[in-house]
Amino acid sequence: MALRFYNSMGRKKEDFRPIVPGEVRLYTCGPTVYNYAHIGNFRTFLFEDMLRRVLAYCGYRVIQVMNFTDVDDKTIRDSQAAGEPLEEFTERYKQAFLEDVDTLRMQRAEHYPAATDHIHEMVEMVKALRDKGHTYEHEGSIYFRLSSYGDYGRLTNIEPAEMRPGDRVDSDEYGKDDARDFALWKAWCEEDGDVFWETDLGRGRPGWHLECSAMSVKYLGEHFDIHTGGVDNRFPHHENEIAQSCCATGEDFANYWLHSEFLLVENSKMSKSKGNFYTVRELVDEGWEPAVIRFCIQRVHYRAQMNLSREALEQSVVSVRRLREFSRRLEGGLKGEGRGAEVAGLIDKARSEFRACIEDDMNTSGALGHLFILVREANGLADAGKLDAKDGENLLAFMKECDTLFEVLREDRDESAEGKVAALVAERTQAKAEKNWARADEIREEIAALGYTVKDTPDGPVFSKS
Repeated sequence: MALRFYNSMGRKKEDFRPIVPGEVRLYTCGPTVYNYAHIGNFRTFLFEDMLRRVLAYCGYRVIQVMNFTDVDDKTIRDSQAAGEPLEEFTERYKQAFLEDVDTLRMQRAEHYPAATDHIHEMVEMVKALRDKGHTYEHEGSIYFRLSSYGDYGRLTNIEPAEMRPGDRVDSDEYGKDDARDFALWKAWCEEDGDVFWETDLGRGRPGWHLECSAMSVKYLGEHFDIHTGGVDNRFPHHENEIAQSCCATGEDFANYWLHSEFLLVENSKMSKSKGNFYTVRELVDEGWEPAVIRFCIQRVHYRAQMNLSREALEQSVVSVRRLREFSRRLEGGLKGEGRGAEVAGLIDKARSEFRACIEDDMNTSGALGHLFILVREANGLADAGKLDAKDGENLLAFMKECDTLFEVLREDRDESAEGKVAALVAERTQAKAEKNWARADEIREEIAALGYTVKDTPDGPVFSKS
């Protein structure tokens, strides 16, 4: 089966064919660094992490660019409110974002360009658009003329009749389907304070939509494979990107557009007034393991709205624990009679079904379903004493293969605590051998107090983090 994606440009699934065989150039819209990224933002970033992992799983070399928006209406507003220079203010949140990326076990992109480091490229793109007749000036600011691009609205299916030619908008973000001429370059005003650049276009700063176009062209070329973001980026941001990029370069820009759906928290949009607004670090401080947060979000298909609730997180705790306990059992060495051919058949079937789901527009929920079926069947064989160490090695290799996408088998290890638990498990085994059931129960409670559970199997006790 060929790798297929739902392309927002055309609104249908398509076979994926990269421009350069074996290589994928991928642009992912990154954070606006005016605060800590919240868990809704990370729903999109984790989808993008899954995408690059799926591409690698399917044999492609990935070149990913994720931008930092460090100059726009929000960053200027909030840096001024904090009384800090823009660069100093945004740098703090750039580093915080990368810390959260590492916490959630996301693979880092090859490039993290910041808008303020690419003013020259943006100015050159505006000049190219101006030379081709796609812009006009008003009170020192330069606007993109929507009527100059006949294909405007292809991504979001906006009809040309809905456009408002000659009507301008200065705000970086504006209302749904409100198709108006947008600012490419904003002339300096008092509200911007000391945030401006002296350029061939005059004193001012770039509009938000311009930033991604200029940086994607610099790092990926004028025509690249995949552009992604959240559904809220489709309009106006991505629609405007397409217009200005195609007009400036004469190329098609991106071949595939992938968008992730919204994340709800406790069935509602996030809001501080509702008490359901969370950053990654707040969830971790509450005691949720980062790998569990990651699994909870990624187990839902990226094009489906998902509800992040405590119930969903608790269910993910159970699922992650089950995968880890199975893997630990395999690592411990199985001592059964061995079912080599039967196990090989189970693995081949699971791999085929797992991969088919992953290649079908990243159907992670379907893929996990097949993985858990394998876990259940293999545990049943192990319980019956039918698997040997070689069977375990082969099953573990497949588990690790699947985990290159989900990244949950590795535990955040506390070696000191694990040493204590291992000693307690050994003591409990001895107590049971001596039929000292009361002491065995006490030790189980001591293990639980350390945050671990112990499970008895025919191959011996297996412990894992609760």
